[in-house]
Amino acid sequence: MAKFETVYPGNLRTEITHLQSGNTLITDAPADNHGKGDYFSPTDLLAAALGSCILTIMGIAARTHGFSIDGTSMETTKIMGSNPRRVEELIIKITFPHNRYSQKELKILETSARECPVANSLHPDLKRTVSFIFKED
Repeated sequence: MAKFETVYPGNLRTEITHLQSGNTLITDAPADNHGKGDYFSPTDLLAAALGSCILTIMGIAARTHGFSIDGTSMETTKIMGSNPRRVEELIIKITFPHNRYSQKELKILETSARECPVANSLHPDLKRTVSFIFKED
């Protein structure tokens, strides 16, 4: 169980505190929805949470099976829809630092990327496009 405290100080901004660690973050309404866009928006956090979850679960799977994904990076693009305003699509490009993974390791990575807890918590109508890019050695 995790607990957070969220405070609204005004100006379409929130301050969120992770109560266990004391870490805080700020959200801001996006510029296209009456805000300044100075910080992550709540929907940005949704997209970032999915990306962070995917990399974390892939890291756990890699460690469990004796290989590494250290240096892997991800670019996430969030596309908003309207009526109702919502995240319509997340485009995720995962770039691995090399292309020396075995077929078994690739299957482990693919499976873990699609089965992270955040992905399993999202509505099935949210389109998710995930691509794997392997840097040439």
